[in-house]
Amino acid sequence: MTPREKGWLEEYLKFRKELLQDLATETKRKASHPEKSLYRVIQPTGLMYGQIVGDIDLPGSEHWDEKDRMKILLAESLMCSSLLFEDKPVNNPDDLSRVFLKTLESVSNFYNNIFPELSIPTKTLFGRKKTVIELVEKILDKRIEHTSTFEGNFWEYFFHNTLLFLDVFIFGQWIHTNADKVVADFFRYERDELRFSIVKVIASAAHANKEIAFEEKRLLEYFLQSTDLSHERKKEAVQIFEEGIAVEDINLPAENSWILKKFFLELAILTLWADKKVEQSELDYLKSFCHYLGFSDEDLENSMIAIEGFVLEHWEQLEHLQNKQDFHQVSEQFIKRVARVAERNKSRLIKEIHEREDVLNLLRKARSNELTLDEKERMRLELIQMMKTLPTFVIIALPQKFLTLPILLKILPRNLFAEGVS
Repeated sequence: MTPREKGWLEEYLKFRKELLQDLATETKRKASHPEKSLYRVIQPTGLMYGQIVGDIDLPGSEHWDEKDRMKILLAESLMCSSLLFEDKPVNNPDDLSRVFLKTLESVSNFYNNIFPELSIPTKTLFGRKKTVIELVEKILDKRIEHTSTFEGNFWEYFFHNTLLFLDVFIFGQWIHTNADKVVADFFRYERDELRFSIVKVIASAAHANKEIAFEEKRLLEYFLQSTDLSHERKKEAVQIFEEGIAVEDINLPAENSWILKKFFLELAILTLWADKKVEQSELDYLKSFCHYLGFSDEDLENSMIAIEGFVLEHWEQLEHLQNKQDFHQVSEQFIKRVARVAERNKSRLIKEIHEREDVLNLLRKARSNELTLDEKERMRLELIQMMKTLPTFVIIALPQKFLTLPILLKILPRNLFAEGVS
């Protein structure tokens, strides 16, 4: 399949049917809050950070350009959002087809109402009524045309393309409403307010150490270039950025949404990363902002793990961050954080070892013999699967390529294997 050719959306839905069916099953959907499940799907792709670097397991994807990948990830995120919030059981192919059709109709209505500039004629030049899948395909084509092409600058790319995440978030609310003019007006207003909230969070975080770094000033410039704010709103944004804004004055819209609060927290973390060194005053600010959002210190730690893990997994693709962050420093911070999680869950990990016969056999062999390369890889994958059972990593993705066997051995508690085998 080729996302720049006509018919790509239908091809995508055929290829993805099994994965989406799995996501939609009753047991999967009820395993955790839908917003947390959506975060688990979206965060590793980079969509929340405007970075389309996540792996896409679809035929021919290695030949796609940035816009192709972005289009597929937006389509997948919208479908996943609808499936995770679906209130009726999806137990068979007919149920899934019903949800697909309902979702496509919702996507078409959503963009036509909230992004009228993307609206598409419902009939062809010859008067034939277009199918809903044809309409949605063309709408998504136009939506991606409005995004930025990657040119090596993490932050410019971030602000141009992170707005796609807000599409997915607002769509998740839209599908629960009976759309009329009043509802459409409300969501258009919310879209603009959410975009402006990004300015407030950047300004608040940038003033955390009472000093605006050059890199942080550039963030505002990138953001203003990437949005269609009115002249008055842009002036207000510049003023807020120059003067700063207290955490309690940010007044984020949709404040009860877990995933939106998570997005703003991770936006603040990335803003402080902009000038490389995160000072103590900035760490104190993050704790304050975290508590303002209703999160705990553990939630902040989890977001740090999520961002560091994402950056480490895709280090080679995030060229601009290589100039701002030291790989060794980021990796050491990440290893320490994950090691603390593993230590807190040592008894659970021991239980996992006892329940995994292959791990036990490999550990017994390793006591007296060198493991082969194949056995080491089996061990690595088993240890990652064990880590994924910990509550923290049910929501947060682990950077699998980064987690080599030596790094995993650094992370896991001392004496874990001795106690696990005994």
